[in-house]
Amino acid sequence: MKPAVRWAAIASCLTIAGLCFGHSGWILAKAQLAQVLLRQAWADTHSVEDRVKPWPWADAWPVARLRFPRLGSDYVILSDASGRTLAFAPGHLPGSAPPGEAGNVVVAGHRDTHFRDLRDLRIGDRIVLETPSRQSAVYRVVSAEVIDHRDGSVLEDTPEATLTLITCYPFDALRPGGPLRFVVRARRMRTAADLSDG
Repeated sequence: MKPAVRWAAIASCLTIAGLCFGHSGWILAKAQLAQVLLRQAWADTHSVEDRVKPWPWADAWPVARLRFPRLGSDYVILSDASGRTLAFAPGHLPGSAPPGEAGNVVVAGHRDTHFRDLRDLRIGDRIVLETPSRQSAVYRVVSAEVIDHRDGSVLEDTPEATLTLITCYPFDALRPGGPLRFVVRARRMRTAADLSDG
């Protein structure tokens, strides 16, 4: 192979690699910047007790704050779980129970940004879900499983207060989407004994 052709091939490969890394870096940067703006909107939601959009053109607003205390993670949840919303934050699935209420509260997020932490949650970990009224519901992780994306049973309402967190699987997949989902289920803790142990 001639040196000029070899250098052109190397330059092309480096350009493509740079674009790929640049794109993934942009996705992470956008997700992190969005959380900064969402935290401000969340604070404003507390002060005015109304729907506060994180940026003027947003079609969703903060409905809850999600914390994984053992992992030190903290995310604002938006009012919708559409693809355009999940690019910025985890989203509450419309039709599921409102955050902090009885029933099944379903929250979805991307595996490569906000919900990559799901793989590090353990059975027994606490999850705190704060509502706009400043009340916190504390949940304990009871299961983590991989399911087929067509399995809608995890979206069904539950008799007990449940928090269901969903993301794509596997976590290290190169292509988005796919047929599998990673699902973490947590039950709301109610008694003083529940809140004081582990």
